[in-house]
Amino acid sequence: MELHSITNVKGAVRRKKRLGCGESSGHGKTSGKGNKGQMARSGHKRKPMFEGGQMKMIRRIPKRGFNNPVKVMYAPVNLSRLEGFADGADIGGEELFAAGLIRKPDAPVKILGQGDLSKKLTVKAHKFSESARSKIEAAGGSCVIVN
Repeated sequence: MELHSITNVKGAVRRKKRLGCGESSGHGKTSGKGNKGQMARSGHKRKPMFEGGQMKMIRRIPKRGFNNPVKVMYAPVNLSRLEGFADGADIGGEELFAAGLIRKPDAPVKILGQGDLSKKLTVKAHKFSESARSKIEAAGGSCVIVN
């Protein structure tokens, strides 16, 4: 098979609709646009959000509250999830990402105190809850705050 020998399947290509070619063609006079109105005029385009003149959906739905554009969304990690790491390990964003505990390696992380920790770990995170900090230090580990 060569490129010059490839052809379309029968019926794949339609002929162009020829408008304004006399009454007997079926596309004469108004050329399939009907009589008068906005859609019959030249230059009219259907806008993607246009809903026929009724109030648009985006204007009908209620809008409440305020979305803070500078809010920092922390990736939460509980202490019980850190039990899977080896004793004496250094745990940061890259290690948590590799273990599948957070979605992005550079995401800000907050360590929460749910569960118990029996291993001595050095945990590097952006924030720690008070209970998580006390449990990590009670197990002999340390908490390092990353900027």
